[in-house]
Amino acid sequence: MPKTLVTGVAGFIGMYCAQALLARGGEVVGIDSLNDYYDPALKHARLAELTRDHGDRFTFHAVDFADAAALREALAGHDVDRIVHLGAQAGVRYSIDHPEVYGQSNLIGHLNMLELARSRGVAHLVYASSSSVYGGNTSVPFRVEDRVDRPVSLYAATKRANEVMSESYAHLYRLPQTGLRFFTVYGPWGRPDMMLWIFTRAMFAGEPIPVFNNGLMERDFTYIDDIIAGVIAAHDQPPPDDGAVKAGGSVAPHRLYNIGNNRSEPLGRVIGILEQATGRQAIRRDLPIQPGDVVRTAADISAIAGDLGYQPTTTIDVGVPRFVDWYRRYHGV
Repeated sequence: MPKTLVTGVAGFIGMYCAQALLARGGEVVGIDSLNDYYDPALKHARLAELTRDHGDRFTFHAVDFADAAALREALAGHDVDRIVHLGAQAGVRYSIDHPEVYGQSNLIGHLNMLELARSRGVAHLVYASSSSVYGGNTSVPFRVEDRVDRPVSLYAATKRANEVMSESYAHLYRLPQTGLRFFTVYGPWGRPDMMLWIFTRAMFAGEPIPVFNNGLMERDFTYIDDIIAGVIAAHDQPPPDDGAVKAGGSVAPHRLYNIGNNRSEPLGRVIGILEQATGRQAIRRDLPIQPGDVVRTAADISAIAGDLGYQPTTTIDVGVPRFVDWYRRYHGV
């Protein structure tokens, strides 16, 4: 089995990706800066799970991939065949107040990973993009062929910039790459800055939940197991350098895929499922829509379904209670 480098390995998707690769007998080198965007204790707990379950086949280095010299030094003794680049500064709202962090991690960091992949001659670089690249697009579901040059947040702009940078490396150096536009990922071990965690915490505490745009929001909620099935399928199947047009329009070895649940769920329905799962009534605090937010997201997944056989199976009726069960265990509530 190949050895894979996973960036952001202490993150939500990064942990699950490493687990999946290790569970089938592969080796993983994981890196993460372990920053304090949210409580690092959660990141350390995820790493402890990986080490406990897989021992020597998992190697971790605390390093910031935006620091090119530190990155090279950390990986000097490792031969990696493929890279899954999931590390980034996340969050639409945080980018409003902390723009410089996004320039460092998402722009310089992505360039460093491209250079690493090029210099190592890796077989495939899979990287995380985001559904936020679609901006205020009102044509739903979002298709990879849609225009994505009108971002409504800096976070979205950096993710689109990543795609364009990757296209240039695919063209110049024939570096095989796949960019994955994730749609609202949730599940056990999820992120504390995401809606599901914020709502669950508040409901157990008897506090109001912040409901933006008076609840008139829809999201393509995608359960973590479905996301990982798509990431692993992409990891295993690099795009061919055959001159044919790929998903997203490139004729270089570079594909772009939406990776979602293929259905858009009203926020009110999610709150209802949370009320059932927690046994608590939500106290709603209706608020206006936030800068950089969009009203609805929905993924057209026909490209990744056709090319890689991706087919999500987990509805929010199943996935949301699973998250709440994990939250109860993790926090002892």
